[in-house]
Amino acid sequence: MSASGYMTGKILIASPAIGDPRFDRTVIFIVDHNEEHAMGITLNKPMRDLRLPILFEQLGVENAIRVADKAVLDGGPVDRDRGFVLHTSEFGNEDATLKVGTDFGLTATKEVLDAMASDTPPRRAVLALGYAGWGAGQLDDELQANAWLVADPDETLLFDESYKDKWERALKSLGVDPQHLTGQSGHA
Repeated sequence: MSASGYMTGKILIASPAIGDPRFDRTVIFIVDHNEEHAMGITLNKPMRDLRLPILFEQLGVENAIRVADKAVLDGGPVDRDRGFVLHTSEFGNEDATLKVGTDFGLTATKEVLDAMASDTPPRRAVLALGYAGWGAGQLDDELQANAWLVADPDETLLFDESYKDKWERALKSLGVDPQHLTGQSGHA
């Protein structure tokens, strides 16, 4: 945990003890966590048949450049019709960007989409529809039950497109071999 006891800016890696099939083998970046709630963006669940150029065309986003043919992510089960862009910190809107530490931001306005389609896009960005959300104390309880492993943010894990092995790579970044994990937990 961070010094504040909250997970903002951390990566959560689902353990086999997660107990919720929606989050099986999931990697989530926590963008906000406090005593009232927690919010994160799932990093390894690309949406089937939805790519950035298609979504930008549907939304009428003008392209100054050819938009990279990247997947749109299923960010989580909450607000699935709302888009969230996780990006590096050189892009930001004082009124609309949630700063996540010093290196990242989350923006949910058309302005960030316009920036992504411009000749000065954020250095790295990923668009997700929906987010993972927890009520007061819920994430803390799940952490106590060993449902999640916690890692420091890694720009490659946040933004690369190797979705199929992202969960394994996240575990290995902690020195954990995925083959040695079990769904059983205990407390000493």
